[in-house]
Amino acid sequence: MVNRLADATSPYLQQHAENPVDWWEWSPEAFSEAERRGVPVLLSVGYAACHWCHVMAHESFEDAELAGYLNERFVAVKVDREERPDVDAVYMEAVQAATGQGGWPMTVFLTPEKEPFYFGTYFPPQPRHGMPSFRQVLEGVDAAWRDRRQEVGEVAGRIRADLADRAAVYSAGAHHPPGEADLHQALVALSREFDQQRGGFGGAPKFPPAMVIEFLLRHHARTGSEAALEMAARTAEAMARGGIHDQLGGGFARYSVDAGWVVPHFEKMLYDNALLLRVYLHLWRATGSGLARRVALSTADFLLRELRTPEGAFASALDADSLDEETGGTAEGAYYVWEPGQLVDLLGPADAATAARLFTVTADGTFEHGTSVLQLLAEPEDFAEYESLRARLFEARAARPAPARDDKVVAAWNGLAIAALAETGALLDRPDLVDAAERAADLLLAVHLTSDGRLLRTSRDGRAGGNAGVLEDYADTAEGFLALYAVTGEASWLELAGGLLDTVLKHFTDEASGALYDTADDAEELIRRPQDPTDNATPSGWTAAAGALLTYAAYTGSDRHRTAAERALGIVGALAGRAPRFIGWGLAVAEALVDGPREVAVVGPAGDPATAALRRAALLGTTPGVVVAVGEPGDSEVPLLADRPLVDGAPAAYVCRHFACDAPTTDPAALGERLGVAVE
Repeated sequence: MVNRLADATSPYLQQHAENPVDWWEWSPEAFSEAERRGVPVLLSVGYAACHWCHVMAHESFEDAELAGYLNERFVAVKVDREERPDVDAVYMEAVQAATGQGGWPMTVFLTPEKEPFYFGTYFPPQPRHGMPSFRQVLEGVDAAWRDRRQEVGEVAGRIRADLADRAAVYSAGAHHPPGEADLHQALVALSREFDQQRGGFGGAPKFPPAMVIEFLLRHHARTGSEAALEMAARTAEAMARGGIHDQLGGGFARYSVDAGWVVPHFEKMLYDNALLLRVYLHLWRATGSGLARRVALSTADFLLRELRTPEGAFASALDADSLDEETGGTAEGAYYVWEPGQLVDLLGPADAATAARLFTVTADGTFEHGTSVLQLLAEPEDFAEYESLRARLFEARAARPAPARDDKVVAAWNGLAIAALAETGALLDRPDLVDAAERAADLLLAVHLTSDGRLLRTSRDGRAGGNAGVLEDYADTAEGFLALYAVTGEASWLELAGGLLDTVLKHFTDEASGALYDTADDAEELIRRPQDPTDNATPSGWTAAAGALLTYAAYTGSDRHRTAAERALGIVGALAGRAPRFIGWGLAVAEALVDGPREVAVVGPAGDPATAALRRAALLGTTPGVVVAVGEPGDSEVPLLADRPLVDGAPAAYVCRHFACDAPTTDPAALGERLGVAVE
């Protein structure tokens, strides 16, 4: 027998469709039911690739006796945090404020008015390590609701007031746009937290700092700072050689549970891999690193092979768990880990010894039950041998039971993938990657973009979900379209990006302060309107929008869009020296603001090799946030190209700031020198 979640579009919600819990989706009807019955709401938030979400589901939500108690005393609401980041953000902020920590599954108890009054994350089926059992939590909340209702209401009121006070900080609007001094302070602060021995920042667990690396690469390009480049390069190499990187199939796991990047939490997310693909591409562009180039290409191939949907967009994630053939149950990492004996059985003793040495497979192991997560701690001496062994292991692994895939399409994360694939295809001569980026963009246009120019956040099997796009959807999709314009020269992508950014200005921006909200002014009203400029696993919608607005202004000369970007970046000036690890994308965008950004107009016939050479030199430019427009002489469709003639009948490139241009050049090498080109 199935519950209401059987009709959900979210794979995560469908995983709970056969629970004996009488689940509701987040909806007005669910809260009306709680009010009618006079009971509190249990809000459970998670996502499909979440290991502990699966654990709690098996331990508690599949328990018929516990479900009966829950159904009698609560209205149970299940939310996919990836479909409803607004709901997740509001209540996660409350959880973190009250407990000092957060995570998923997130368990929150609400009044019928949506006010939280008790919360936590995972609760075990029996008391354990100082944690109460889930049944004890339910009984305690039920008793408080029945016997101390006034106290519950007072707690809920205090929490709501505290959330409102926190939101007021971001709307104060008294922050200056970041300048060179702010960006230097950020670098100094990051250097204090840099792990000199293992790369990255802070201790365990360690998350890939993609946005911070992007800032460091841009800072190096603008200032020549070797310290910035060293932190970026050492962190990228440590991740690429560690177990967090899939040494056989490419791509990265969500995070490392240790400080040395050895043992990952094995879920693989679209957004991480899109961001890291772009980072490794930009590291190659800055340094010529062969390792960075290999990682960029293998990550792109992973996206196309394992996350591309039949409709041409990209699925959200691969699960951390998969079937363990020995035990018959599911286990985290079972698909990825190896024992020495497995290598011998597959490769024979001699090749197994070589593979064990290359990929750090030991008798003691680095993971559970004597298994090892593959690493590549040094460059292979014989690349042909390495590639042969890697291919044989990859083929054998492909026969194992694969992790489940969350195949919903999220607009924001596809926007990140579009940008990364378009740039990688153009710079590494992989037209198939550009084609894949365009196809994903076409899906967003056909399914996610409504007739009135608004975005829907999710789709599945080519069918749109009902959730309105949030700020990051508009910002990251615009970023993807702008990258496609730079690579293809098709002005329609620039126009589409402009339409999305106009919606950002109209519906997401506080006109008085320039601050940005995560939800539109006509979105569903929650207990507060979510708003956060700091990065999480992805760039914040706030700073992503600032970046897209700045890029669009550079193409069009729009003072309106540039001013909006500058005002939005004011918060970065306030946080640069205090919390640079959590405002990395804002710092990267600020680097572009300080540098200009440079605007490159390449004019020449489309099929002329000289035009192509200038275009490639421009795309290889490392100056922060450089924008590239290519078109025929006299092209007035894109303002940056207008009134830019050929030079003595030859294709030419104009390098400008704020549409004030240096003398044009016809020489790709001279153009590259102006733009900091380090690789060809």
